[in-house]
Amino acid sequence: MALKRGLSSVGVQRNRSSGSRLPIVILVFFSVLAPLVFFVSRGLYISDQNSVQSGFTKQNVDWRERLALQSIKNLFTKEVIDVVNTSMADLGPLSLHSFRKGNLSASWKVIGVETSVEDNATSQSNQKATDLKQEMSQVKEGKLLDDDHSHDTPTITLRRQLRDNRREERAAELVQQDDEATVKLENAAIERSKAVDSAVLGKYNIWRRENENDNSDSTVCLMRDQIIMEKVYVSIAKLKNKLDLQQELQIWLKESQRALGESTADADLPHSAPEKIKAMGRVLSKAREQLYDCKLVTGKLRAMLQTSEEQVRRLKKQSMFLSQLAAKTIPNAIHCLSMRLTIEYYLLPKEKRKFPRSENLENPNLYHYALFSDNVLAASVVVNSTIMNAKDPSKHVFHLVTDKLNFGAMNMWFLLIPPGKATINVENVDEFKWLNSSYCPVLRQLETAAMKEYYFKADHPTTSGSSNLKYRNPKYLSMLNHLRFYLPQVYPKLDKILFLDDDIVVRKDLTGLWSVDLHGKVNGAVETCGESFHRFDKYLNFSNPHISRNFDPNACGWAYGMNMFDLKEWKKKDITGIYHKWQNMNEDRVLWKLGTLPPGLITFYGLIHPLEKSWHVLGLGYNPSVDKREIEHAAVIHYNGNMKPWLELGMTKYRPCWTKYIKYDHPYLRSCNFSE
Repeated sequence: MALKRGLSSVGVQRNRSSGSRLPIVILVFFSVLAPLVFFVSRGLYISDQNSVQSGFTKQNVDWRERLALQSIKNLFTKEVIDVVNTSMADLGPLSLHSFRKGNLSASWKVIGVETSVEDNATSQSNQKATDLKQEMSQVKEGKLLDDDHSHDTPTITLRRQLRDNRREERAAELVQQDDEATVKLENAAIERSKAVDSAVLGKYNIWRRENENDNSDSTVCLMRDQIIMEKVYVSIAKLKNKLDLQQELQIWLKESQRALGESTADADLPHSAPEKIKAMGRVLSKAREQLYDCKLVTGKLRAMLQTSEEQVRRLKKQSMFLSQLAAKTIPNAIHCLSMRLTIEYYLLPKEKRKFPRSENLENPNLYHYALFSDNVLAASVVVNSTIMNAKDPSKHVFHLVTDKLNFGAMNMWFLLIPPGKATINVENVDEFKWLNSSYCPVLRQLETAAMKEYYFKADHPTTSGSSNLKYRNPKYLSMLNHLRFYLPQVYPKLDKILFLDDDIVVRKDLTGLWSVDLHGKVNGAVETCGESFHRFDKYLNFSNPHISRNFDPNACGWAYGMNMFDLKEWKKKDITGIYHKWQNMNEDRVLWKLGTLPPGLITFYGLIHPLEKSWHVLGLGYNPSVDKREIEHAAVIHYNGNMKPWLELGMTKYRPCWTKYIKYDHPYLRSCNFSE
């Protein structure tokens, strides 16, 4: 019973344990096997879907390949397609690795690349590792695939040539793009530089010492810039046949030059400068709208720059000559000639020192010339050129006046070389007893301490070094220079006289000047309004009320050097008295600075009869571009300026017109080392 009870108890326990295990088995089944079944079935579904999608993709790729092949046949030649087919047949599909190695240009399309990102990365990395090993082994063996092309087929050779050509074309394209990028950078830099405000700098040329004062010449520089642009647009207007605009620009160009003159600082400009700047700005704006052409403007500015540089170089050479000759008021050869002639003159007996035909000196029916000079050689050229071009030399009378130092030399020269049938007489200005300080304001002023300090003190505080040297030029202190205002006193019995400077050359017969009707005027002269610096406001101080009330600042100037004076009208109008009046008013130099032209403009104001310009051509002493035709047709050419023909710095192109009237084989000239 006990055993049964025990067995029964065991059976009961087994039944109980089997009954308790069933729920556990069910729980394990649902927690482990069910998810496993789910994922397996899900994987099968995904693989089926991928196989379907890959089949669809392959169909899509096949369709695109057919379309691409049709397009390629239309784009490329048969030879190129053969190369591609050969490459595909020999090497298989072109791989991404071969593209990366640079064996193909970017124009070749890479095929055979799978769409899956994971597969691409895996295949690329594997292929890269494999190729890297192959290349390393090839390097170790000392040979590469591309080194030996002896066994290549013609198709492969053609493919290689096409590949090389494409590489060269690509390299040329990259170089061109690089050049274009450089040009763009340069243009951008230029535009940025244009945007810089010049006013920030505060100075026009920051390296110039005179611009240490802020904007001391800003207005002057603005006017110079406007003049430059006006010249540019004048030439462009002429080129484009805009005649009305060209004429308007030329008028304003002259106004600009007249307003600017020789000003170097804003303080030197006239009061009307701002209004003229505004007016010029409007004209330039109008010209810019109608004429602006970048290439033309650039070309004109470049040409002007080159011309300016050439002028600067020429001026530097001239300044060197001037610095070497600064101490030479007279060349050594002329000084030698004067000394030798003076010695010879005073060795002559007094009866041999007289000139023939002295009765002609006061004959009003003859042609009389007045020549005041201390230069023997220059005076001889004036006399010789006049006589050689005269139709009847016997009717010409020359009145020479010189100083005491050169009186003997001047007499001796014309005694040795008489002027043919013409009459000549030489006088000494120091023997004019009536010309003294009580009568002549200039002589009285030169005796004052203030005038001596002004002319002779080198460190004068109001003048710069260069201008001070100009003020101390001996010709401005010599009475030979001021004697032109006393012609009726020197020649009281003459009715007309032609005044000549000693730096002129006569090229034609001048007797026609005596038949010119001066219409009651006193002075027959050639006007010089063509230049901006030949107006009254460039010689006279119009800030002074005496000047501004009596004279027009834009009145036309005229030239000394060849002037026909009516001495009868001179006496009637008391020209010498007018000169004395204004010279006395200018004792402190507030009306004009120096020279004889400013007082001449004042004295003969309204009494000038203009002569034709061909009678008197100026500028051969400073202007290297005088028109050759004007020189050929001129009756008188004038070497006005610093470059006199007898000086070393005289312009060689104009010297032959002067030297042709000198006999360089004369013994006195040879002994003093004169040379052409």
